[in-house]
Amino acid sequence: MKAKVSLICTLFLFLSAIAFGQKKVIPKSIIQRSALISKYHDSKELSSMPKKELLELCIERASVITKTLPYVALATKSGVTMIDLGIPDESDYRKLLDDQEEEITTYLELTTNFQRKILPYADKNRLIAAILFYENILKSLHEFEDN
Repeated sequence: MKAKVSLICTLFLFLSAIAFGQKKVIPKSIIQRSALISKYHDSKELSSMPKKELLELCIERASVITKTLPYVALATKSGVTMIDLGIPDESDYRKLLDDQEEEITTYLELTTNFQRKILPYADKNRLIAAILFYENILKSLHEFEDN
């Protein structure tokens, strides 16, 4: 009988320790990790690509810019956390950042849907110009970080 009571008490203590134990909170990144592009292109390279590939590049670059621009005053590269910037890692600030990410995600879903339907009507040369423009903005953001 004593063994059963001891076992139940030990089990209860173990479960309560798990339930109420401190949960490690991972610092929140300001800019999403998906806000990266793998490669910059030149106009000759883009000219040799099919239009469908250009559409995807254009959509991807616009998405990366949308995920980065709201945070230019804080950071321009992904991986920078609130703690790195001296922002308290408290639930209020984490909630603000989560809400912002959710709104950006919703905006990007709508915009990407629009772009997939409308951009195929764009002239190939205009698509190339847009991609080069977006890439210049992204390069400028990385140079901005270095200053």
